Amino acid sequence: MAGSGIFELHDISALLDSTGLYRLPFQREFPLSLRAFRYRAGRFTLGPTWHEQLELFCPIDGVVDVRMGNQTVNLGPGDLLVVDNQKLHHVVDHPDLDTRVIVVSFLPELVYTLGSSSHDFAFLLPFYAQLEDRPNVLRSTDPAAQEAAQALGHLVEDFFQPRETPYREAACKARLLSLLAVLLRRFQDADVMRWQFERRRQMAQRFSKLLEHLRSPEARKLPLGDAAKMCGMSTASFTRSFKQVAGMPYLSYVMHLRLGEAARLLRSGDRSIAEIADQMGFSDQSHFDRRFKRAFGATPSQFQRQNRSTG
Repeated sequence: MAGSGIFELHDISALLDSTGLYRLPFQREFPLSLRAFRYRAGRFTLGPTWHEQLELFCPIDGVVDVRMGNQTVNLGPGDLLVVDNQKLHHVVDHPDLDTRVIVVSFLPELVYTLGSSSHDFAFLLPFYAQLEDRPNVLRSTDPAAQEAAQALGHLVEDFFQPRETPYREAACKARLLSLLAVLLRRFQDADVMRWQFERRRQMAQRFSKLLEHLRSPEARKLPLGDAAKMCGMSTASFTRSFKQVAGMPYLSYVMHLRLGEAARLLRSGDRSIAEIADQMGFSDQSHFDRRFKRAFGATPSQFQRQNRSTG
């Protein structure tokens, strides 16, 4: 599918903020990105991320586990994962990890915007029609996998052409739509209608003020009731809706923010682990160690050593 020379060790640390928000610098008229990453044990950006762009994740060789919300998805060569971008997700580190991966990222407006044909909206359904306990994964053994692999291969070839290649962007969009059409047909049984998608997007916008507020370190201990009031919702409605949009309960999300800030401080190396644990509000360092390892797959001391050796 792709020459070995295009693969780079996974390092997106410069594109992350302290909450794990991953922002790609898209071209305004062409919000599509393909990255060819190599994940090796202890040599990639650790920790959970989330993002506004939609994403497809395809291992080329080796196996890889992706933690997405409360689910761990095991992927092998040729499997294609439709990432639920609003859920915190990350590749799980393990000693034998050595996998090359193609990641396709794009903003929804590349495919569908207000005023577009309603048919264009259908291409986005595989991303918004995922069931809570069953991520959309096209396995390499699936009858549709060969067609998807061909579409992805053509997309990779066109994307990595020189930027001055005539009609490169148009060709890439056509290849992407071909790939999305395969996924749409494969996952068309997911019972999600357009109004459900619009409701979810509106709900995410309703939480935007709260999410922006939570990015400041002093706000991350905001109680559940106060968070619900900020969104103009009852506690019960807020609890239910927040989990639907974020993929995890509110308090778990706040914990991820605290751990994300702890990871940033560990990377900087300006404070001791005990000081960071205390600053993040953990009652003791052993509690901090357990929660951090559960989220990042490494203890704070291991994480600090790995980032110093690869930084």
